[in-house]
Amino acid sequence: MTWEQSLEGVAQAGTRDGMKVRMIRVCGWFHRLRQATPLVVFVFVWCTHASGLQRSAVLSTADVHVRLSTDAHAPRLTSLSGGAGARWRNRWKETLPASVEVNSRNIAVTWKLIPELGRADAHHLTFVYESAQPHLRLSWNWESRAGFGPLEHRIEIENLSDQNISLSMVDSLRLNWRAPVKNALLNLYVEKGADTPSAHGTHLDVVESGYHWTGTSSTYAHPVPGEAREIIPAEIVYSAAYPQVGWYAGIEFSGRTRITLMRDRESLKTVLGLNPDPGPFRTRVGPGESFTTPTVFLGAFTGGPDGAGNQLRPWVRAVLGNPLTWKDPQYPLTVNNSWGSGMQVDESLALRMIGESKELGLEMFHVDAGWFRGVGDWYPDKRKFPHGLAYIADAAHRQGLRFGIWVDWTQAALDNEPGALNARDPKVRDWLVRDLPPNWKPEEFKGQTIDLGVPAAHNYCAKEVKRIVESYHLDMLEHDGYLVAQGCTRDDHPHAPPDRSTMTVMHDSGADFVLASNSTDVSYHAVRAYYSIYEQTRREHPGLLFEICNDGGRMVDFGSAAHGDYFSITDTYDPLSNRRAFYDASHLLPAAMLESYVEKWPAPRMENFLYMLRSGMMGWVTIMVNTTAWTQEEHEAARQAIALYQRTLRPLIRDAQLYHVSARPDGVHWDGMEYWDPGRGKGVLFAFRGSIADEAQHRFVLAGLDAAKHYKIHYEDGTAPDREAKGSELMGSGVMVNLQTPLSSDLVFLEDVSAEPGPGL
Repeated sequence: MTWEQSLEGVAQAGTRDGMKVRMIRVCGWFHRLRQATPLVVFVFVWCTHASGLQRSAVLSTADVHVRLSTDAHAPRLTSLSGGAGARWRNRWKETLPASVEVNSRNIAVTWKLIPELGRADAHHLTFVYESAQPHLRLSWNWESRAGFGPLEHRIEIENLSDQNISLSMVDSLRLNWRAPVKNALLNLYVEKGADTPSAHGTHLDVVESGYHWTGTSSTYAHPVPGEAREIIPAEIVYSAAYPQVGWYAGIEFSGRTRITLMRDRESLKTVLGLNPDPGPFRTRVGPGESFTTPTVFLGAFTGGPDGAGNQLRPWVRAVLGNPLTWKDPQYPLTVNNSWGSGMQVDESLALRMIGESKELGLEMFHVDAGWFRGVGDWYPDKRKFPHGLAYIADAAHRQGLRFGIWVDWTQAALDNEPGALNARDPKVRDWLVRDLPPNWKPEEFKGQTIDLGVPAAHNYCAKEVKRIVESYHLDMLEHDGYLVAQGCTRDDHPHAPPDRSTMTVMHDSGADFVLASNSTDVSYHAVRAYYSIYEQTRREHPGLLFEICNDGGRMVDFGSAAHGDYFSITDTYDPLSNRRAFYDASHLLPAAMLESYVEKWPAPRMENFLYMLRSGMMGWVTIMVNTTAWTQEEHEAARQAIALYQRTLRPLIRDAQLYHVSARPDGVHWDGMEYWDPGRGKGVLFAFRGSIADEAQHRFVLAGLDAAKHYKIHYEDGTAPDREAKGSELMGSGVMVNLQTPLSSDLVFLEDVSAEPGPGL
């Protein structure tokens, strides 16, 4: 059925309920069309009412259907609908800024819809409003960048006047759904695995009347025992009843953001956007400049958290991810990283590791911290690398390997060598978030963060990143440390000035951190500058990979997903921590983007050794071990495991649906993760046995299969004979896994054999 054939009727004019209506009438084609094809559907309705011009629109993908409207002064998301016919109705109209500050005076703002400046097509909707005094323009934007998954929304405010203005908080999205008391709801949200995954990680709250939750995210957190940890900025809210219909929303920004969710009787309220605390939030907007709220996404789904994830992860890949990265058949790569030897890396070790990487079948060699002259002095230490880093890169390239390095390019310290970013240099000192005390010293690989939001600092870092990438012949650049300032004491930076009466300064890991009323605005400007530098670098070097580390998982968010290629998801690397961090983050982000570092771990038996490797092989895998210390048997087992990953597991990690078929790993009981690719008719179950001595068997109930089809089951380690089973059995009673050794594992491969020809055909 074509788009034109799906439209029934023609434009009509008439009178209904006191309104003159001119519209395209669209009948029952929408439900049929969204089942058959991922076309974006857009319907626009113009209404002239006695009170003035009104507009409403429907913007849709195959998964979500949003009705939007406006009157002369403010817009509104009217309703959201999705699978199983579910619909959520919104009670709130958008709250546009009621005032701005000009020359320290609050000026009331009156907004008026300007229809001729708006935009409406199959992929975009923009309502535009202006105020006369001061002259401002506000654009309320909705967009569909894929034929499936969620819609995106942002608000932009332009200063068309000739004066500086100061804006207070403008939230990205505010919704007040009607939620009958009888509807039992759940809220799933996920912590970042930074530092080390907590005992909980993935939270599932019952959303009852009186429920009030706030989740926050930033680029560097200071976890406090007993207090809430930072989250990957998204919420998944759904009905507890089958088929677990719900909606999800998230924020595409790496700065200081927050999500709140509250339920009061039949009202379910959520607010997403920048974090107003410690506040009050203010941001400066000069003449000709603009302020844009962090983009948010909003979607609908069925099938609970895995139903949401199997829609959201492909959308992140298609819309936020770098297309060139996903076209690379080696993505996600297998990597050898030098941090197993810590800061002691040098030329001889690097060359030895390149040889080891080639022998093991790995695809990239990654030099971690320790190669540089000093913090902020991102030139090779000639005592360690007498021939420089390009020499190491070229050696890797000759072996068919890619080459990447660790760098913390926003850090200043005390080196005086030419090219070093010296914190005592008057120019650099003005870029810092505060004046450093006379006795300040950097740590081994961390210094003091500069404020990237300062144009001169941004320009310096852009040139420095370009120099590093080009001079060292890089295929991958990892950024770490405190990339984005947390707050700033300066009055002359582009961000708002701080309220000094409430400002606090803390010291941690070699750096001074400022927490003040302007912290969110500082991070807002710095994150936009960081994005700008990476966007420019990607334009100049399209094939370059970016690893987002930031102290092992503090920037795991959707804004980073749009500017990097993979994440370090935790700063602890034992098998349990790797599986916990992966279990959490894989609810929201593509498995291929989630990097686990495999470190040295006690493995007295081969079963324990494979358990260690496989715990880091469910997404992007990086070996961070002195592999020369492995026995010949371990070396061969690792070589075979890496080859299996590249040949069989990687296509599933890239493309398959993912199901969390166990409770979150605790290291004591069994846990598992299932991949199923319906297009290929293939999948795998990662099965891990815990430490309990008398629990040698476990039955995993699978998901995503066809109940009527037959599947071949193959146990990679030969722990059980191959057999066939119907999908109804595998999704009913499940598949049994037997492992005799605690802290061991197996890979259970699945293949659809229903379509195979019978004997003699």
